[in-house]
Amino acid sequence: MTIEDIILRHGQRGMDILREFSEENFCQAAAQCIYDAPRGNVLLTTGFYIAGCGTGETDGPPGTVFLAHALEALGFTPVIVTDEHCRSFFTCAGLTTLCPEVCSGQEHYRAMLDEYRPTLLISIERCGENTHGDYANMRGVSIADHTARVDLLFRLGAARGIPTIGVGDGGNEIGMGNLATVIAERLELVPCITTAEHLVLATVSNWGAYGLCAYLERFSGQRLLPDYEAVMEYLETIVDLGCVDGVTKELTATVDGYPTQVKQEILEALRAAV
Repeated sequence: MTIEDIILRHGQRGMDILREFSEENFCQAAAQCIYDAPRGNVLLTTGFYIAGCGTGETDGPPGTVFLAHALEALGFTPVIVTDEHCRSFFTCAGLTTLCPEVCSGQEHYRAMLDEYRPTLLISIERCGENTHGDYANMRGVSIADHTARVDLLFRLGAARGIPTIGVGDGGNEIGMGNLATVIAERLELVPCITTAEHLVLATVSNWGAYGLCAYLERFSGQRLLPDYEAVMEYLETIVDLGCVDGVTKELTATVDGYPTQVKQEILEALRAAV
């Protein structure tokens, strides 16, 4: 069983359908892109606003934090780009965190690229502009008033030749523009239009990030994949800071409504695969 098989277990949103239109070893290809990149700054974005809760969800921050720590171990300098309501989820992990305003436009993101000169751009569960010109959740509710347009960073970065990676589990995230036509036709969703050089599909976006960590561990020989206990400790920390499960909207250390035992199963399967 491949790492791709593992991160697509327990699917409910049609990612198995999208897999038919993706590169066979899509997670491995993305991880290879990371591993081969020149060491330098890496901008990672995440943070998905949960309507009615005034905060972000538990899918995205854990995967981003542990991938950022893996990047640090490999000699990169990770920098998080997220919304202000998510800042504490990353500063608590000791990571440099940038919070552009919702109204920030292309000039702001051009300046960010000029200042940090990233060698990679990575998105994990980050809402992007859709084909209707909106930023919306899976229920079609607009969250544009609470979502900085970080997808502009990816469009501008790609134009400069910076490798981009998107991790998603629904169809409205940065990177899903690669399969926008398929998403609209086969999943009957309004897709994100922003593309990525490498798209990583997963049942839960955190699992996609852990899949990247697993491949990076395999390539490097360093221990980079987090264990279940470390993930749970971090989840409990950000829940105490106000982060909620995006499906249940509850302050619990769960992700997308899945029991914690499922998360443990995925991490242990990835450990066995490595």
